[in-house]
Amino acid sequence: MANINSMTQPVAEVHPSVTAEIEKQLSNQGHGINVHDDEKPEINDDDLNKQDGVKRVEAITTVWTKQVLVVMFVLLYLVSFTDQLLQSVQGSLVAYITSSFSQHGLLATTNIVATIMGGVCNLTIAKVIDIWGRVEGFLFMLLLVTIGMIMKATSYNVEMYAAAHTLYWVGHLGLGYIITIILADITSLRNRMILFGLNSTPIIATTFAGPKIADLFYTNVNFRWAFGAFLIIQIVFCIPVAVIFLWSKRKAVAQGIYPERTKNRTFVESTKYYFVQFDVVGMFLTVFGFSLLLLPFSLVYYAPNGWKTGYIIAMIILGVVLLAAFAVWEKYFSPVPYIPFKFLKDRTILGACLVYGLMFCSIFCWDTYYYSYLQVVHSLTITTSGYVLNSFSLMSSFLGPFIGLGIRYLGTFKWPSFAMLPFAALGVGLLIKFRTADSDVGYLVMCQLFNGTYSGVWALTAQLAIMSSVTHQEIAVSIALFGLFGSIGAAMGYAIAGGLWTNIFPEQLLARLPDDAKDQMATIYGDITVQMSYPIGSDIRNAINDAYSDVQRKMVITGICFIPLCLGCILMWKNINVRKLEEREGKQTKGTVW
Repeated sequence: MANINSMTQPVAEVHPSVTAEIEKQLSNQGHGINVHDDEKPEINDDDLNKQDGVKRVEAITTVWTKQVLVVMFVLLYLVSFTDQLLQSVQGSLVAYITSSFSQHGLLATTNIVATIMGGVCNLTIAKVIDIWGRVEGFLFMLLLVTIGMIMKATSYNVEMYAAAHTLYWVGHLGLGYIITIILADITSLRNRMILFGLNSTPIIATTFAGPKIADLFYTNVNFRWAFGAFLIIQIVFCIPVAVIFLWSKRKAVAQGIYPERTKNRTFVESTKYYFVQFDVVGMFLTVFGFSLLLLPFSLVYYAPNGWKTGYIIAMIILGVVLLAAFAVWEKYFSPVPYIPFKFLKDRTILGACLVYGLMFCSIFCWDTYYYSYLQVVHSLTITTSGYVLNSFSLMSSFLGPFIGLGIRYLGTFKWPSFAMLPFAALGVGLLIKFRTADSDVGYLVMCQLFNGTYSGVWALTAQLAIMSSVTHQEIAVSIALFGLFGSIGAAMGYAIAGGLWTNIFPEQLLARLPDDAKDQMATIYGDITVQMSYPIGSDIRNAINDAYSDVQRKMVITGICFIPLCLGCILMWKNINVRKLEEREGKQTKGTVW
């Protein structure tokens, strides 16, 4: 199997400081230094093997002053703010978007392909920013977001909207991922979670601003203008980040420390080279395999013969075949494997990836149709529903900086992760009792706060578990692998939720509707605005609410089944102390870092 470092370009002249560092490490080894396995993971950070993109970002951060470092963080923070605000606005409108095409039931389906594609593409983005550079990847992701938003604003059916969302989601996840990598480039392991936590705090504001903005757009204009407005805002806030990177590049070139490309290829040679390096075959086998396997669960309601429909059976079989073909391709034929399996041999990395994937699978089982449930069953407005739903993210974002400070001074992240298990059990478990029409909304908010507590801690500590187990060269691809597991977990959650919704809700609705309204079942099922149009307390509205409560309860029960598996995955982590690790090994990143 090819090593990730095999993709590097020919070695440049070695700087004297690098030679000195290597001699120092050899000298330490000669004196028989021995560190316990649970405290010191295997580190093989060799400047000789760093790819061009990593060398370039280290050259760029070298010319930065502390003031530029602060300015860059502020600019990245503003990009994250606008991105999270858009997510909040979009999340509040998506049920109305699918309903505008009379396809409210496809709410989960529109997310499955986008989620898988976004996660899979992060591994390609990791190679792009390691080979070419951070700013090149950043600008390309902005381009995808721009195209996706334009298509969303002009979509005329659910198929076009799904395609637009897929493009947008790849760009959105890629943008957030590159920001994560840039923050890792400019911080030490000990301080990294503080900046990660601070960078998530825009959600504290967007929790309240997003639903209200969405309500204003929906009431006074339409959802299309929401996408158009935020497209302009996103571009305006992204440009300064690129400008600073390009200015810093010119400064590094002038000082002679910026590494130029070591190979010049023709267009055909470059196409062949990157086709192999990005393992395009493996990427498409993964995307189509998971998509075809998971989509039938939410499409089966629309199939003429249900699970017996030919194309439903064909999609499932073809999905399994493509995933099997992916495994064979990666093991026997791929020159550069798409998934870096060498990382998954490390129990800490594997456990962290699994925690992230299983956590998202659990969350999206019960979260996918939660927004619709709040508006229909509890008669909440767009704004209030958004507040309840986003209290989950509000809590995780509020805790982020404090988690980072705790890790800075304690150094450990494994045992704080264990302490979150009661919050996970209570947050999801109590939803089984309280997700009914007669429950007070305050109890639902309480559960959201519990869920935000454990998920916020696990998302940060799992990332740190991975980054403390790899070198600076390997951070981008290892975090991309982490994101892939999260996306596949989320897609599985969407598929489970979509399967439960399309197989249970119509059946329960038909059984509970009065005899004289049963012929309206399809119309009611397909449009949230129709569901809310019936008076509260009427027989039809009660039937709709009872059908919602039944399917939602089953979604929550399914979601809680994944929580014990998360605990088992945390047990796999080594008890690494990042504070002691950096005292021994020095900072993981080079240049001006905090």
